[in-house]
Amino acid sequence: MTPAVVLFGTAGYAAQHLRRARVLHDRGEIVLAGACDIREPSEEARALLPDGAYVTRDPAGLLARADIAVVATPPHTHLPLARLALDAGCHLLVEKPPVLDLAAFDELTRLAAGRGLACQTGFQSFGSAAVPVVRALLDRGAIGTVTGIAAAGAWIRRDRYFARAEWAGRRRVGGQPVVDGALTNPFAHAVATALVVNGTAEVLPERIAVELYRARDIESDDTACARLSFAGAPDVVVAATLDAEADHEPYVLVHGTGGRIRWHYKTDLVVVDDEPVPVAPPQDLLVNLVEHLRDGVPLLAPLAATRAFTALVEAVRDAPEPVPLPGGWVCSVGSGPDRHFVVPGVDAAVDTAAERLALFSELALPWTGAATRA
Repeated sequence: MTPAVVLFGTAGYAAQHLRRARVLHDRGEIVLAGACDIREPSEEARALLPDGAYVTRDPAGLLARADIAVVATPPHTHLPLARLALDAGCHLLVEKPPVLDLAAFDELTRLAAGRGLACQTGFQSFGSAAVPVVRALLDRGAIGTVTGIAAAGAWIRRDRYFARAEWAGRRRVGGQPVVDGALTNPFAHAVATALVVNGTAEVLPERIAVELYRARDIESDDTACARLSFAGAPDVVVAATLDAEADHEPYVLVHGTGGRIRWHYKTDLVVVDDEPVPVAPPQDLLVNLVEHLRDGVPLLAPLAATRAFTALVEAVRDAPEPVPLPGGWVCSVGSGPDRHFVVPGVDAAVDTAAERLALFSELALPWTGAATRA
């Protein structure tokens, strides 16, 4: 039977899910049965829905038509919508971050298992063929013993990025945690992918150190770093900023006693020392979910593989408010919706943190000291 798929959300990144689902519908692999949004779908979104698709604001009415529900709504709505979908007997694909704390992670795990339903998450990098390639390189000792894994990301994000939704740049909305921030949303893939490579994606860290900074006048962090420490496994260090001088391809850097592996996870470029390694095209996560239900193939991005990532999200949620960087270390560039902020030298600082497996405060950066004193 061809599974019926419905989407929660039609705007923002949900539109990407809608486009991919329409391609699969046209190929006969799924039936795109409808979409639900609290806002009126755009003309583009409606054009992507096939004739006869059900468009509604009522989740229950939509779920009655579905075998699979794709949840691509604001982060704090994931759990309640996932509950509704599971109660209706639907399998899930939940966009990242799937949930915002470990209690919600345990609840969603328990609900899905109790109903015998699958829960895939929206970490597209988990569908990359680079995952087994990098793991195989490590298993055969291509870079010796792994001593640590880093992830780094430096992007420019303009005012329009933070104006796109009510929850953007927020730690909470209406008293409810949202946990937006550099590590938990735009660079969530960097964190989660590093944990997969480390083999600790399903393991609770023994310790998590988090440093949150902000150049903008927002609630959440726009520059941050963290160290996740595990028993019997290397540390994972992540550093990221949305206040970069230029956009850079984010990457995972595996440190070994005999070399390094750098994986640019958005472009699937894998380099061992200075030698590129061929990587096959990535797999679509909705296709993988359908194949899992039809043929029993393993899920590529199961909820279980986001346990350590969720621990980091919870640590960011519970961390002190982000430290505002003093104006002397922040530059405003442009105007209107194209305005963005730059912390001079932060691009290099992100790379140095990945190179040294260090937190920003351990690099003697002038703005971390200045922020601490502010």
